[in-house]
Amino acid sequence: MLSSTPRLRIHRPSPTTAEFTVTTLPAPTIALGLLRLLLLLLRLLLASGLSLVVVLRAFIALDSLEKPPPLPFQPRIWNILGVLRSSPLGVILSRAGTAVPLPVFLPAAAAAFYLLSLRVYSQESLLVLRGLGVQTSESSSSYLASTATRFIPTEKIQDIFINEAFRGFEVRYYLVVVVEGEEHIVVVFPGLLPRRHIVETVWREARECLYEGRVEEKANA
Repeated sequence: MLSSTPRLRIHRPSPTTAEFTVTTLPAPTIALGLLRLLLLLLRLLLASGLSLVVVLRAFIALDSLEKPPPLPFQPRIWNILGVLRSSPLGVILSRAGTAVPLPVFLPAAAAAFYLLSLRVYSQESLLVLRGLGVQTSESSSSYLASTATRFIPTEKIQDIFINEAFRGFEVRYYLVVVVEGEEHIVVVFPGLLPRRHIVETVWREARECLYEGRVEEKANA
């Protein structure tokens, strides 16, 4: 319910600009919005609880040392952590943290933080700017990483076309950009590889937006 088959969204803020977004996020509904909000609150709750477990585990380890290392505002921090550790919730979290050996606890905590940061949907886009070029964007699988983008100037674009290839026993169609001076082509929507009708729509409208002025000039000539 939180993800679907890749679908296309087209945004045209001006006649010379077009953005094509392929996403697995379903069409917005009230039920979906409430479900996403509930998932966000659950992630924040789990991440906060896990952070407290890690902090208390570190506090217990440092407090057991004969001479704890100096920390900024150490007396105040020690007092706050001491109160938190003695609270009912702190006792439960401290027991949960110390019940697991440290060599196992640290990788498990890192893996848990990573899982909580994963997106439930994927999104890739192609931004076409007539007279300037195109920009491809690919969202990361984690909220902790930034979106990967690349801009290709118009003068470097040799062609935009649809190619086909076998993926297992299935023929898949994908949009590519041929860049001058580069050996490899640039694949648009490389992670999602949407269906043929989406690829054809993006190819047709992207070329129209990018080269419409050139076509009109040739027609007038």
